[in-house]
Amino acid sequence: MAGVISLVGREGLERVQRRSRRILIGVLAALLTLGGGGGVAVGVYGRSLDGNLARTDAFAGLPQESRPTRAVTGAMNVLLLGSDSRDPDKTADSRTDAIMLLHLDADHQKAEIVSIPRDTWVFVPRSPDGRHGDTMAKINAAYAWGGTPLTVQTVESFTGVHIDHVALIDFAGFAQVVDALGGVDMAIEKTITSIHAPHRTFTKGRQHLDGVAALDYIRQRYQFSDGDFSRERHQREFLEALLDRAAGLGTLSNPVKLNSFLQAVTKSMTVDQDFNLVDVAMELRDLRSDNLTFLGSPSAGTGMKSGQSVVLADTAKAKELYQAIAHDTVQEYLGTAAPSPTPTANLSP
Repeated sequence: MAGVISLVGREGLERVQRRSRRILIGVLAALLTLGGGGGVAVGVYGRSLDGNLARTDAFAGLPQESRPTRAVTGAMNVLLLGSDSRDPDKTADSRTDAIMLLHLDADHQKAEIVSIPRDTWVFVPRSPDGRHGDTMAKINAAYAWGGTPLTVQTVESFTGVHIDHVALIDFAGFAQVVDALGGVDMAIEKTITSIHAPHRTFTKGRQHLDGVAALDYIRQRYQFSDGDFSRERHQREFLEALLDRAAGLGTLSNPVKLNSFLQAVTKSMTVDQDFNLVDVAMELRDLRSDNLTFLGSPSAGTGMKSGQSVVLADTAKAKELYQAIAHDTVQEYLGTAAPSPTPTANLSP
């Protein structure tokens, strides 16, 4: 489900929260209770799903002395990355399209997911090969320059939050997730022609799309006045359509359909070496539908840096949020924090 989560945008979150929380908890509950709730059956099924997951050494070469320390025992922070390539060793021409931080509170009763705009202007440490980094850049440049480890190092440097696990989601693989559900219905914002071969035409109005077409549509941005923010909006709409389809087909109450869905999701994920699907599911088992909160990394709008249009972090507000995550006081933070404005300017690649 990390792959599904990782596509959430910031607008209209109340509606998305209701659906995504219900599906997330439903899938976790189904995973834990599959096979009549027998612990052995769950373990065997969980291990079979765990075997679908590709693995990468997400923390290779990270200088331990520069990493944030774990301030709270029992809390867990998972970095969720969305990319067009499942191979974490071939990143030179790939950038992360979605960057999110999942924080599970120490009491395992609450969880928060923070979306970090991919064009956020941050300091990227030097890449392992010494050819890139040690400079300010868009945060998603870290993945192209140094793969998952440099992305972890960059996010930790930006947030001051210790990352425990990483889940990399292959957006292309999510075509199989959509097809496992028989396609999705999406409201096409306006008639456009895709910039990618075979240059599909998407006609304004409600359309039924298969997996490849749906992923093609949510990658488009140049045809819209708000550029990259339109892509985030369409990713959110895609998530809603995916969740509606899963719920409408009774996927969560049908073991066969649920298995097909979970198989497709896990085959689209790459995780760190120590990630254990059953263990993580067990840590999440006490969550309920009202205990998951989506947040946006505080932003001060957009600006030009080195000839690029970028998202500027609101450093003061971001520091408050990420300190709350690091010290597991997010619920207290949420009681006092004002929402950060959502920028609307067009962004260049």
